[in-house]
Amino acid sequence: MVKVDSKIKRGTGKKTKGASTSDDHGESSFEDLEIGASDTSTQNCCIYSVPKTLVEVSGKKWFEPRVVSIGHYNCKNDAKHKRLQVKQKHKQEFCCILQSRVKTNMEELMEIIRRPVLEAADARSAHYSQKTKLNSATIDPFLRMLVLDGCFILELFRVLGKSKKIESDHPLASVAWAIPQFYGDLLLLENQIPFVVLKKLFETSKMPDEDYPLSLLSLRFFNKVMRRSDEDLKKMSEKLNDSLHLLDLVRLSFITRDLDQPPEEKKPVPVIYCITKLLKAGIKIKLREAADNFLAVKFKNGVIEMPIITVDYFMHSLVVNCRAFEQLDNKSSKHITVYAYFLDCLVNTSKDVEYLYEQNIIDGYVGKNSEVVQFINKLGKEMDVETDQFYLYNFFEKVNHRYNVKWKVRWTEFKHRYFNTPWSFISLLAALVLLALTILQTYYTIYAYYDPK
Repeated sequence: MVKVDSKIKRGTGKKTKGASTSDDHGESSFEDLEIGASDTSTQNCCIYSVPKTLVEVSGKKWFEPRVVSIGHYNCKNDAKHKRLQVKQKHKQEFCCILQSRVKTNMEELMEIIRRPVLEAADARSAHYSQKTKLNSATIDPFLRMLVLDGCFILELFRVLGKSKKIESDHPLASVAWAIPQFYGDLLLLENQIPFVVLKKLFETSKMPDEDYPLSLLSLRFFNKVMRRSDEDLKKMSEKLNDSLHLLDLVRLSFITRDLDQPPEEKKPVPVIYCITKLLKAGIKIKLREAADNFLAVKFKNGVIEMPIITVDYFMHSLVVNCRAFEQLDNKSSKHITVYAYFLDCLVNTSKDVEYLYEQNIIDGYVGKNSEVVQFINKLGKEMDVETDQFYLYNFFEKVNHRYNVKWKVRWTEFKHRYFNTPWSFISLLAALVLLALTILQTYYTIYAYYDPK
């Protein structure tokens, strides 16, 4: 949570205007802020410092930026952040491009975001979970950091989201090789700035051809790795312009109206068996081709229908950080957490993963099946969700009901044992013929004994 001294709440007075965007305090300008303990209990925050327990479960690398640091938690001037390829100078060059386009300067942009950041008492998106004391000496570096990172993100979206050609003199050209890493870095939980800041900067720098909300521009940028139709993106963007940050925006884009609703009352958290056992009970799993939302799993006529899951760095990072956000944010739904639990129930061994590969449900991973098992099982650990937030509750109930129908289980096991391969069927047939011949032989032996004629 950001604490603001009352004497600076109305601003510190405008500085003289100028075109310069250089950070007067250098890269470590924001490090002199007084940072207190993490306070994830407050309801006025949305950008969290990930607790050590969650880091240990998922792995440290899934919460750390690879090429670019964004926001309060990743503005340190230590050796780790100095190694990142996108540095302050790159951000300042991006900021210069945006300022020259709309003929403004750093100080004016800082004043534009000052009010929504510091005065919006009901704006959850204006706060970080760590207690950060802002005073007259630190407020400007804080705002400068937000403007610098915000301008960098917007310019990146405009160049890549609109599929523009990168000009040779554009600062992005020097780090073009790092573009695939931007998608994952900008969705790290600790690598966020408030969406309200991005919106203010976007509205200030809007060009005549930009007759759409920031939410749509953002979705188009991330669509390079998610591949959804532009028509779907336009429909999604209508409800996402009040997102808390970019991670929340992308997370909410998957939470659609057609998903099942959780039960109104709290019940015990349900469990389903792994794929191997479900198959023996006659429950099949197949690809749901019509859905491009991985959360939209269905159960119909004894068949679990699952949309395709792309298991790559981006999706891994997205799911891990969304799950961490849902665990820390009390007001957010738990859809990603529940889905992670669902996968953990399904997958116990490499055979379970192999079946998902065979059904074309898992896509994009070229490693060992055991690595996918390990990833999925880690996702399901340390889950904290009540059943009144469990959107797959009815789905689990239907699967369990089907599984527990005993005669169907026995009949399926019989078919699986004797009709699974031609050889097993031939063996069964031979055994039946032998049994029939034995019965006939016994009959004629007894018959001849009692009627020698």
